[in-house]
Amino acid sequence: MNVKIEESWKRELAAEFEKPYFAELTEFVRSEYSATTIYPPAKLIFNAFDHCPFDKVKAVIIGQDPYHGPGQANGLCFSVNKEIKMPPSLVNIFKEISSDTGKPMPTDGDLTRWSRQGVLLLNATLTVRAGNAGSHQRRGWETFTDAAIRILAEKRENLVFILWGSYAQQKGAFIDRNRHLVLTSPHPSPLSAYAGFFGNHHFTLTNDYLAKHGKEPIDW
Repeated sequence: MNVKIEESWKRELAAEFEKPYFAELTEFVRSEYSATTIYPPAKLIFNAFDHCPFDKVKAVIIGQDPYHGPGQANGLCFSVNKEIKMPPSLVNIFKEISSDTGKPMPTDGDLTRWSRQGVLLLNATLTVRAGNAGSHQRRGWETFTDAAIRILAEKRENLVFILWGSYAQQKGAFIDRNRHLVLTSPHPSPLSAYAGFFGNHHFTLTNDYLAKHGKEPIDW
């Protein structure tokens, strides 16, 4: 199957593209885009991979679903386009970064700048119907993104996996803690941020680990 995705990921995930579930998923996603409004725009479905080639990944942040409001989703978890108001979870992420690193709050929520530094911003489900959270779950995307995480965990060394909330923690449960740094905390959602997300120091912990293993820290 000719999937339009960054070349190194195309090689690493080639086996997934030939499996029956992926053919069914592709058919479903195409029919959804032709029938109704789906986010992100089709050309940005694999944006997380396109900005962050396999060999350049240094850290992985796992989200659940793309944003389902107009103009929000840009194919990177937690990220929104520059002109879009920052959602509450993203505001809380930036608050923790500011507290943890001393950096000022950013003026926009576009996390492309992280992707280009080697942060894979991966939602478990890569598409969603407008206004209908979770509408494309259990259609095959989770199997595909599990495969991407597994390939990274098995083929790369000394990555940082950042797992916020129980969903992300379950998705990353198989990662070998002896080969990688796995950071967990409650989700940055306003419902749980004060239960342990604030004060998790994940951003300085990530950079300390990367530096220890000879990798360039992330400019958060």
